[in-house]
Amino acid sequence: MIDLLSPETQVLRFRRRVYFAAGIVLVCFGLLFARFVWLQVVMHDYYQTRAEDNRIALMPISPNRGLIVDRNGEILARNYSAYTLEIQPSRVTHLDDTLDELARVVTIEPRDRRRLRKLMEESRNFDSLPIRTRLTDDEVARFIAQRYRFPGVEVRARLFRQYPNTELASHVLGYMGRINKRDAERIDETGNADNYRGTDHIGKAGLEQFYESDLHGVTGYEQVEVTAAGRPVRVLSRTPAQNGNNLRLTLDAGLQRVVEQAFGERRGALVAIEPSTGGVLALVSKPTFDPNLFVDGIDATNWDLLNNSPDHPLLNRAIYSSYPPGSTFKPLMALGALTAGKRTPEFAIADPGHFDFGGHRFRDDKVGGHGMVDMHKSIVVSCNTYYYRLAADWGIDGIAGFMSQLGLGSRTGIDLEGESTGVLPSPEWKKKRFKRPEQQKWYAGETVSVGIGQGYNAYTMLQMAHAVSILANDGVVYKPHLVKQVENVRTGAVRRVEAEPTRRVNLKPEHIAVIKQAMVDVNREGTGARAFAGAPYTAAGKTGTAQAFSLRGAQYRGSKLAEKLRDHALFIAFAPVENPKIALAVIVENAGFGAQSAAPIARQVFDYYLLGNKPEGPAPEDSDATDSE
Repeated sequence: MIDLLSPETQVLRFRRRVYFAAGIVLVCFGLLFARFVWLQVVMHDYYQTRAEDNRIALMPISPNRGLIVDRNGEILARNYSAYTLEIQPSRVTHLDDTLDELARVVTIEPRDRRRLRKLMEESRNFDSLPIRTRLTDDEVARFIAQRYRFPGVEVRARLFRQYPNTELASHVLGYMGRINKRDAERIDETGNADNYRGTDHIGKAGLEQFYESDLHGVTGYEQVEVTAAGRPVRVLSRTPAQNGNNLRLTLDAGLQRVVEQAFGERRGALVAIEPSTGGVLALVSKPTFDPNLFVDGIDATNWDLLNNSPDHPLLNRAIYSSYPPGSTFKPLMALGALTAGKRTPEFAIADPGHFDFGGHRFRDDKVGGHGMVDMHKSIVVSCNTYYYRLAADWGIDGIAGFMSQLGLGSRTGIDLEGESTGVLPSPEWKKKRFKRPEQQKWYAGETVSVGIGQGYNAYTMLQMAHAVSILANDGVVYKPHLVKQVENVRTGAVRRVEAEPTRRVNLKPEHIAVIKQAMVDVNREGTGARAFAGAPYTAAGKTGTAQAFSLRGAQYRGSKLAEKLRDHALFIAFAPVENPKIALAVIVENAGFGAQSAAPIARQVFDYYLLGNKPEGPAPEDSDATDSE
């Protein structure tokens, strides 16, 4: 039997269904509307910002790095623009296959692959790393035509550092290198991460490192509208980068060339200072290196040549390596003895050619001695016996106390990283240096060796040049520095390195006059006479020879020794004596006597700086020079 509903019942049921469906629709629309309100009203600012971020890219603009010029304006470090083929390893699945394909479009040498591998080890995975630099226009055009085949590979225009004089003053300038993980961590720690966005290189050594904050500048930004694929459409706003400051040095590039040429292939160091300001005129460490090798990331072959060379070209001998000063120490000993009242200029001794002390015989370099020797003669003929006895009478505490006033045994504070303290021997130093009690004891016989610049004495050429400049400047002390002024290229403002005395050593003018006159006579009639024969200016100097190893009482025969075991040749000097404009200290490693190898270099330096005479080649060695130093 069919149950027929009344029309009223059917209509009622239909209406209920309609109302239920309408309710569901209303609820859905309500939810949609609520979601719409949430997104468009409550979260409006958040999503608007995200949309803008997707539409607008903030592109860093790297600043031009500041120039480095010498005191006369000669450019020593500058920038150049070049196209670079770069890859993001994180976006490349098969690196070797990609490089093989790229090599069919752009020339890629095996050394380029080795350098890329080295950079990948040092850099973060997402960094853009160079495969090739300095692309030609043809290479750029060929790659651009096939760029679609190489995701993660781009051609970019970059600024690179260039050192136009290649190896000249390389230890002063230092070099640039790519920012590695250690550099990035250090930048983050200093809070400068934003300022290095878009920057791939940083100063790694020398002035490039010490003045990084001045040279780098301030990074700028562009707001660029981009497509969904990241392609730029238009620039919306631009905050220009602020270029780095320029450095004007106290260094004289012409003098630096003369010094480096004077050394030739010999190893050593020379530092020349302007006594009246403390400005460094020349700072040479030989052998040198080409800092341009490091700019793109040095390849493994060149790195091995530099790093494994027995001559250690990367070592800055001028500020890091410490050497016994030998007889160049004697004028300072004499000055200290006068100041301390341990000697008078007239006090003389009879030199038998040796000095007996504590059961040990300390020998002079002249068999039979020099006869009667006063202070003046002790410097001119370089009498060891005079200073053996002086050291024994004065004592190590007195010697160390005076030498510390001349800056020996402590850093000068020059504007370079890596300066050594050297060794100014004293009982306190020995206690800190050695661990065992029997090694810590200071013996009186050790003081005797200190008196002639041997024993534990060890100083850098920078320290020796600094001490000589204090003597030349009558006791007035200036801090050695390489930068004369920092120039703001945007405003034209100049920040000068003030040439103000830092202190004064209490020296009597009559004592200084005695030492200066003796050093003048060294170059007139003493051990430096041959090197300075005919000089039209008055130069004060002192030759020196320092042992590279202990002879243990044996007679020195340089020709019978391996080259690395031969004595070092030293020379200190300043000129003109009446108004000193330059003071220097020079060492030629394993070159024998100071008069033979070091003094001729000093003569070329003075002739160029004081007279403008340019030498034609390396300083000659004087094979007939006396060994009495």
